[in-house]
This record gives sequence, structure tokens and C-alpha cells, in this order.
Amino acid sequence: MSTFQDLGLNDHLLQAITDLGFTKPSEVQEKAIPILLESETDLVALAQTGTGKTAAFGFPMLEKINIDSRTTQGLILSPTRELCLQITNEMKQYGKYCKGLNVVAIYGGSSITDQAREVKRGAQIIVATPGRMKDMIKRRLVDISKIEYAVLDEADEMLNMGFYEDITDILSHTPEDKSTWLFSATMPKEVATIAKKFMKSPKEITVGNKNESTNQVSHEYYLVNARDRYQALKRLSDANPDIFSVVFCRTKRDTQKVAEKLIEDGYSAGALHGDLSQNQRDLVMKSFRNKQIQTLVATDVAARGIDVDDITHVINYQLPDEPEVYTHRSGRTGRAGKTGVSMVIVSKSEVRKIKGIERIIKKQFEKKEIPDGAEICEVQLMSLANKIHNTEINHEIDKHLTSINDLFVDTDKDELIKKFFSVEFTRFYNYYNKSKNLNIAEGSFDQDSGRSFGGSKNTTRYFINVGKKDGYDWMKLKDFLKEVLVLGRDDVFKVEVKDSFSFFNTENEQKEKVLAFFTDYKHDGRFVNVEVSENRGGGGRRNDRRSGGRKRDERRSGGRREGRRSDSGNRSERRRSENNSKPRRSDSGSKSNDFAASRPRRSRR
Repeated sequence: MSTFQDLGLNDHLLQAITDLGFTKPSEVQEKAIPILLESETDLVALAQTGTGKTAAFGFPMLEKINIDSRTTQGLILSPTRELCLQITNEMKQYGKYCKGLNVVAIYGGSSITDQAREVKRGAQIIVATPGRMKDMIKRRLVDISKIEYAVLDEADEMLNMGFYEDITDILSHTPEDKSTWLFSATMPKEVATIAKKFMKSPKEITVGNKNESTNQVSHEYYLVNARDRYQALKRLSDANPDIFSVVFCRTKRDTQKVAEKLIEDGYSAGALHGDLSQNQRDLVMKSFRNKQIQTLVATDVAARGIDVDDITHVINYQLPDEPEVYTHRSGRTGRAGKTGVSMVIVSKSEVRKIKGIERIIKKQFEKKEIPDGAEICEVQLMSLANKIHNTEINHEIDKHLTSINDLFVDTDKDELIKKFFSVEFTRFYNYYNKSKNLNIAEGSFDQDSGRSFGGSKNTTRYFINVGKKDGYDWMKLKDFLKEVLVLGRDDVFKVEVKDSFSFFNTENEQKEKVLAFFTDYKHDGRFVNVEVSENRGGGGRRNDRRSGGRKRDERRSGGRREGRRSDSGNRSERRRSENNSKPRRSDSGSKSNDFAASRPRRSRR
């Protein structure tokens, strides 16, 4: 099939399709629409973000519902408000010639009374976020007991956001004989579970391979020290003057910090995260769609529903906790037949995550170098030259030419060109002149263990006299160290927690700071002792000879709470650990709060 007419859609929908400028169906539409039109069936459709999934379930639903009835016949669940509104708007566009159609959006952050009033007017289709939908069902403001079609859009993302119980509760109020259509970019086991529980012998279609990234996107990673992450982000932006990007951070706090720092440094940037009011989020998205914002810094949840086809780059400032989420991120670019680039900024402790993502998306990452100052100056200079060369002359300037010519009467052409371009070139040159190389060597990498052996001489391993018996696991201990030492999350790694003591690593340059802080440090009334260890965390048969073989007593190993643990017992336990054990896991955190000094304020682009 090559046209929408071939799919069997009615004239009203075909007219709307023509108005929207659609010429031929996408692959997911071509596969899904005939199945949904021909029979009443459950369907699982796996396709990447930006492939036209809304139309794939929207057209069949509009074709099948009874417009003359005011009963709610279709329910579409989506993970976020932005996506909910996007789907609602698209459904209204698809059904613009369906007289009497009422599609209502139900979402949090807006008046529940107004939404209930819209539903009461007669909504054949409801598009909703799970939380608000559950609330309205509880208040008996909606009736979905007679729906014929239920759509779970971005099912994997809804489950990642913890909506499993809400979805279960909502679907329990729907009839068993309805058709359920599940659309998802990835197929983790949670999505398979929900399909098995709520669907009967569903048909399955897949666009590409499961969890595989689109061929329209290339994948690159850049290896830097964690403390240089922000500087790397700026250089990548400067090396791509026409960039129109989404930068992903893991937390709302980091998202806000990075955006504020970019704005402070003169970039056209904005933040999008859950702590913003709905009005603030709307204003940010409006500015981004109008390209008044060149770089949008966002969390994964807030970015759901970003419907912008011209995004040139996705930059992973921090990798997501779940590798499958990377597929959603990279799907923000390379849409509508265009190509895009997904960049990842990683520290040494995160390189193993790249290997895991490659296995999931079935694409190879290309390791690239952060450009140096000379490269950036050249790129910016040529970008300016091209813009000037392609600029259409505004002849209103003609009346000022005499004054301008008089000013440069003694200046020849070459000197004039140099003066003109030096205005912009000098700004970048002064900033990047003598700038350091941000790239670091990757070293050899063991894909099975996830450990980087190259470059280990640049790190220090420490012994600390707290462990599981003190209520720590690797994550709690890492958070504790990061907080008290005021370090970025990636600055503490290879955390290994035993019963009464633990080990951790930092870069060598943090060694003096770490040891000085714990010289005489008490936490909850007990001394916390940190010493350098020769145990490298690799399971080798080395005994601990901390700080040049000093035989300090273990006076702090058991703490000074109610009772002191046996010193000899702690020493023997530590020896057994250092001789025989391997770390249970090496750190994979990616949150960094360190920002390098910024350049002088630059003009907005």
C-alpha cells in the first residue's frame, strides 16, 4: 500500500489528511491501520517516537466510533500532560470534518471542574493522563463503562513513571469486550506483563526491531572527566552553531542548574521539568517551538510529548538510569524523514553503559573528541561568513552608505574584512585561547565486568570504617560521601560496601581533599576514618597496606556507639574481602553538580 486511500479510510478522514499535507502513510500506519479497521482485535505496536503512532490508532478510532452518540467510546491514556494535549490536538485535526466530534483532554494542573463539564457535554473520545483519570473516576465525574476502544500510548514510559496501579485501576472500570491497542517504543518485561494481563491474543506489529533506534539518528559519545561535563556541553554547542537541541539531565535540580548556567553564559536556553508551574512549562515550550530557545534542557518525564520535528541534536548530559529510556531520548531527533545526532557525554565510570545501550538499540556509538578552541573558532568564523554571504540586502541601509564609506575611506578590502569578522572571532578566540583539552583516554575495557583498567593509576582507592551494619548500601554511602565532600556524583565511584567497612574511589586530584576532611570527622557521635587502600577493587590478592603500610589500630572500625566491635574480627574480615572478593557493582551514577568557570557573557544567537 502506498496511499491513505488504499488503507480504506472514509472521505472525511482523507480530506483532513489532505489538509494536513500527509502524502503517504508511515510504516507503522501502513501496518496498523488495516488491521484495526478490518477486525475488532487487540494490538501491540512497537515503533519509535516520531513515527506517526498517533495517526496509526487515531484514524481507526475515528473511523469506528459513532459520532451521533454522546457516549464515551474511546479512551486514550498517555504519560504526560504535554503528550495528552498533543494527542488531543491531533485527534481534533484528524476529525475536523467529523461533525459533532468532541475530543476532551483530562490532565492534572488544570481545573477538574472544567474538564468534567466538557466530558458531560458528551465526549466520544477522552485523552487522559492516568493520575487525573483515576481521580475523576473516583469522583464519578466520568463514565468509561461503555468504551469500545482503549489505547495505551507510550506504554513503556507510563510504566517507567510508576503508573501500573493507576492503569490497572482505570481498566478495571472498562468492559471486558473492548479492544485494547498498546503502542510503545520499547518492549521491556513490564510492558509484556501488562499486555498479557489486559489483552486477549493481541496481534503484534513491529517497525524495525524491538527497542531498536531509527536509522535516521547517528550516535556519538564523548569521554571527559565528570568535572568537565558542563564545559564539554558548551563546546559541543559552540561547534554546531545552528544547533537546535534537547539536553537531557536525570534530575529536576540538575536540569534547572544547567539551564541557568547556559543562560548566564549567553546561550539561548530554557529548562523543562516537573517543578515548573503549568504556565511556565507552556511558555517554555512555546518559545522552543518558535525557536526563540535554541537549547531546551529537560528531564525525561517533562520531555514526553515534545512534538518538534526540526530538533537537530539530542545531548545526553547524563545517561538515564534505564538503558531503554535512551531510545526515547534519541527519538526526539531524526523525525519526519530528517536526520539527527544523539550525543552522550560520559565519564570513565559510565563507559560500560554505552555498551549496554548498543546492545539494546542495535546501533554502534562512534567515539568522538570534544573539539578544541581552534576548531570552534574556525567553525564559528565560517558560520558567520556563510550567514553574511547568504543575507538578503536591506536597501534601507543605502542612505547610510556615504557615512560608512567615509569612515573606511582609508581601509582596503582585506583589512575591512578582517576588522568586520574580528568582532565575532575575537570573542571566541579570547575565550578558547589556551583552553585545555577536555578529552581523556578510555583505556582498555572489560565489557563483561564493566571495569575500565586503563587510567587506574589516576585514581585513589580508600578504606572507610562504615558498612552494612551502619545502615549503608553502595548508593547510600555514595550519596553520603558526595554530600559531605561536596563532590559530583561521578567523582565517587567503585563503591564497595562490606559488613563493617567499605571501599570507594576518587580521582587522584581529590585525594588531599578527602583525607583532610576525614582527619577528625564525627558523624552521629562517632569518628569516621578514611585511609588510602592498596585494594584496587579488582579482586586481586593484595593485602591492605594503607598509606604506605601504616599499621593503624582499628579503634574506629567498629564505631563508638553502644559497644565496640572486635578489632581482630574486623581486620580478618577485611583481609578476606580484599584477598577474595570483587566489587558487587561499580558505580554508574551520572549526576554532576560541578560547573567549570564560564566564559564572558556572549551575545544571544
